[in-house]
Amino acid sequence: MGKQDIEIARAVKLQPILAIGESLGLNGGDLEPYGSYKAKIRWDVIERASGRPDGALVLVTAMTPTPAGEGKSTTTIGLADGLRRLGKRSIVAIREPSLGPVFGVKGGGTGGGHTQIAPMEEINLHFTGDMHAITAAHNLLAAMLDNHLAQGNTLELDVRRILWKRVLDMNDRALRRLVIGLGGPAHGVPRESGFDITVASEVMAILCLARDLQDFKARVERIVVAEKGEGTLVTARDLRAAGAMAVLIKDAIKPNLVQTLEGTPALVHGGPFGNIAHGCNSLIATRLGLKLGEVLVTEAGFASDLGAEKFVDIKCRTGGLVPSTAVIVVTTRALAVHGEENLAKHVENVRLFGLAPVVALNRFTDDTDAAVSAVKASCKTLGVPCGESRGWELGGAGVTELAALVLDAIRASDRSSFRFLYPDELPLTGKLETLAKKVYGADGVMFMPAAAAKLKRYESLGYGSLPVCVAKTQNSLSDDPKRPGRPRGFTITIRDAALSAGAGFVVAYAGDILTMPGLPKVPGAEGIDIDANGNVVGLF
Repeated sequence: MGKQDIEIARAVKLQPILAIGESLGLNGGDLEPYGSYKAKIRWDVIERASGRPDGALVLVTAMTPTPAGEGKSTTTIGLADGLRRLGKRSIVAIREPSLGPVFGVKGGGTGGGHTQIAPMEEINLHFTGDMHAITAAHNLLAAMLDNHLAQGNTLELDVRRILWKRVLDMNDRALRRLVIGLGGPAHGVPRESGFDITVASEVMAILCLARDLQDFKARVERIVVAEKGEGTLVTARDLRAAGAMAVLIKDAIKPNLVQTLEGTPALVHGGPFGNIAHGCNSLIATRLGLKLGEVLVTEAGFASDLGAEKFVDIKCRTGGLVPSTAVIVVTTRALAVHGEENLAKHVENVRLFGLAPVVALNRFTDDTDAAVSAVKASCKTLGVPCGESRGWELGGAGVTELAALVLDAIRASDRSSFRFLYPDELPLTGKLETLAKKVYGADGVMFMPAAAAKLKRYESLGYGSLPVCVAKTQNSLSDDPKRPGRPRGFTITIRDAALSAGAGFVVAYAGDILTMPGLPKVPGAEGIDIDANGNVVGLF
């Protein structure tokens, strides 16, 4: 049996974080170290770098994954290492891991094998405390809302129309639906509520889409938390919560600097899931990386129908970004489950956005030459370049073939060809129908009565120009996780909708997607421990 990721990571002598900063042209005063190998980057660095030209932006996405994932983060990290070996000042920008998957089933978010970001234990656990700060800010708003109800409810909130739940950065199905405020007047006002996972919080989305702390505060003020009896919306500004929430986020909103096992700078910041949220790291980190490096490699959650679409239609629209190319990660095991038609659809989706795709075959050590040749033959038929990614096994040296193809795509890219899927002025239902038909391959969309009524109301309130963020299964192009491959003859069902006015999008819930996951029958937490010497064991 080969070494675990944690053993590989521990065998590498990391560079001091100040040295990583120096490789980006930063001095010790530009960083706020969290120990020897992690740091926050100060705001004046971001302001100072704003006048520099942008490097090339490379988006990493994937075909529809298997439940274990296809190594998209591993490939993203390995590609940055591979580009650096080819002489490019590359930077990787990815999301922070959630404790939910770490102790659940999918594992962490620091890559694997010889292509990891480090220190992997700390990043996968508490890191610099960003997740906890987001959780605290979100729940402060919830506490102030319930306190307002208990202290006389002068805003006349309708307790049947409280929209703001609490969050926790852990998988816990028992918290999905609750009745709170029981025990009499001293304990609050009884009402139905529940918990989402922190990565689904609108506060998380705002942190990832805000320009700076003042923009964060302004967006938080627009969060809709409840309705009055006559239907008037009540916001965080009405509860006077935004200032205190911004105080809790004042450090978390600064991007985190770490490194790959090969010393490539890594900006790890923000962590929304790609299936239930918009699935991209922070705009602040992405923009900074573009200023500090020649090539910035970033990823978006899950496949092109989820993270990549949201990267384009939400993140790029909000932040004025233009990617140079998109890398589609595939594996032989995903192709065995979903077939070549699935890959063809994801290639088609990338081209919908005016981007030239490059396929990255994340090669496993037991993949046969015949299987690899078959994948490359399929890509040739599709007219898309395909390079092997053997970063897990060989580190950046195993990703230089792919890196060279990506550089070719960057040189040939035409910024003017980049496009969003839909215009701002298209109605919300029209945006969802366009997305379902063009990206998912559906015949159309069925709107359940609750969803249809909410979408119509959001438009009447002036929110019709916002982009849409679909919460949908990652296991299928459809909204049915049991339909692999490239499904045909299906309809997407939008069962509900929610307004994220602060983040700046409308969430549409497709199928049975949940915003608070549960633990599996045998959670990863059962195999994680700490030994007598204080070493974490069982962490991947």
